[in-house]
Amino acid sequence: MKLLDGKTAVITGSSRGLGLAIAQAFAQAGAKVVLAARSESTLMQAVDQLKAQGFEAIGMVCDTSNLHDVEMLANKAVSAFGRLDIWVNNAGVSGPYGTTISLSPERFKRVIDTNILGTYYGSHAAMRIFLEQGSGKLINLLGRGADGPVPFQNAYAASKIWVMSFTKALAKEYSKSGVEVMAFNPGLTITEMLTQVEVIPGFEKSVAPLATVMQIWGNPPQMPAQKALWMASSATDGKTGLTVNFLSTRRMMAGLGRELLRRITGKPPTVPPMQVHTVK
Repeated sequence: MKLLDGKTAVITGSSRGLGLAIAQAFAQAGAKVVLAARSESTLMQAVDQLKAQGFEAIGMVCDTSNLHDVEMLANKAVSAFGRLDIWVNNAGVSGPYGTTISLSPERFKRVIDTNILGTYYGSHAAMRIFLEQGSGKLINLLGRGADGPVPFQNAYAASKIWVMSFTKALAKEYSKSGVEVMAFNPGLTITEMLTQVEVIPGFEKSVAPLATVMQIWGNPPQMPAQKALWMASSATDGKTGLTVNFLSTRRMMAGLGRELLRRITGKPPTVPPMQVHTVK
């Protein structure tokens, strides 16, 4: 029997990157997966990819900053597969690197709408179903900033500390409900969010060290996806309020060792080159 046999899982922001890797891991573990993203073309490509591998998967175009879209996503999961067991609020965006006031209010609001409202709406839609049935696993994604302020990344970092506080409070409010509410920090995951970096003019050189940081501590999305699978399984039954950080001290030390060995042996970098885009 597989870890998630008979389960239905919704993963937002799952047309590519970490979200798609989580959907893949869940499907391989026996779950029926519901993918959601803004772009219909990339979303359907991801769904077709999973179906071609023999998995049960459907997709829905969804803007997680829109409550109606998110409620329709939850309804679609239940109507298609008869139940909802797991919800992963993975959809997220980062703002350009630079000082807070130099970032346009529109760009700042886009981060807040997706990372904060998207997490709230997803949690609201999932919890209404979970509480009625007395079971379910809600996993909210953290990121840099969840443990404190990060200058020059104020929009993203502040949104993630909000997600941390929100998730912990939600877990305490429903601690006796039979529903597990958890937070997951996947660490530095090699996706477009890290390889395609936007900066405010004048900050191009400031992000250069990120390429080295990615080389040392970055991981392909399939690695944290396996930890998300563990969180979604029965292994976390009764562990509501759990916070998991994929980039542990042990992994950080191992990353340093690998990078030292790579440099000694003269091997080429193992991560894609970082592209910096200046935005006005």
